[in-house]
Amino acid sequence: MLVTMKEILKIADEGGYAVGAFNVPSLVNAKAIIAAAEELNKPVILMHAQIHEEQDVAIMEEVAPIMRFFAERAKVPVCTMLDHGEDLEYIKRGLELGFTAVMYDGSALSPEENYKNTKYVVELAHKYGASVEAEVGSMGTRESGDAMDGGSIYTDPEEAAKFVRETGVDALACAFGTAHGIYLKEPKLDFDRLAKIKELVDVPLVMHGGSGVSREDFERVIRIGIRKVNYYAYMAKAGADAVKAMEDQTYWHDMEKAAIRGIKANVKDAMEMFSLGK
Repeated sequence: MLVTMKEILKIADEGGYAVGAFNVPSLVNAKAIIAAAEELNKPVILMHAQIHEEQDVAIMEEVAPIMRFFAERAKVPVCTMLDHGEDLEYIKRGLELGFTAVMYDGSALSPEENYKNTKYVVELAHKYGASVEAEVGSMGTRESGDAMDGGSIYTDPEEAAKFVRETGVDALACAFGTAHGIYLKEPKLDFDRLAKIKELVDVPLVMHGGSGVSREDFERVIRIGIRKVNYYAYMAKAGADAVKAMEDQTYWHDMEKAAIRGIKANVKDAMEMFSLGK
């Protein structure tokens, strides 16, 4: 069933776990993610990231109807989300296409611009009945895993509280040691910082860069209060690894089926990790 991010995070908060949010650059991903969620009877968030369009991987107008198709027919609650929208007009197009949540990423802007644009997105999205996530601080990498100018800026707890209060966002993404893409070394998470943010902020907290984090660290951050985990890189790698392991790669449809199996298994494992804190 199709729901908003706010509704799905309420379910997660009541259950004491985190909902997995997985990117859907293709039909293969949609099939695998929904199959995993239904098999585990877990709510899930399907996401389209603006960076996928820049990478010439998925066009929003093509993938949004696919995501909605699977969400409306799913046996579990499903939110369809535009992730890391950096352009206000692009976000508006996404809302018109029916996304039930948007994430505005103004982390590369000045604080004044981030506040202003986030408030605009909140007002706009709420008119469409959609939820809004935004970000304070920066992980130093874009959704693609590419480095950003200026490096990582950890979220200041006091600033996070002010940001949520003044913008009215429904969820907050915070930087406390994770990064997008494949980790080249083990991440060092600032649990004390996260706990202080949780103490001061009254909306669900979101963890980006979920791939590659240990089970022990997942359990700890979820116990602190993380309620949504963005996860893509290792899921995508699992699909590729499943194809590489095939003895016969003659037909693309067989390769797609292998990719679905690989992605589904990885997503199930991730979803089970996201329940460790309950």
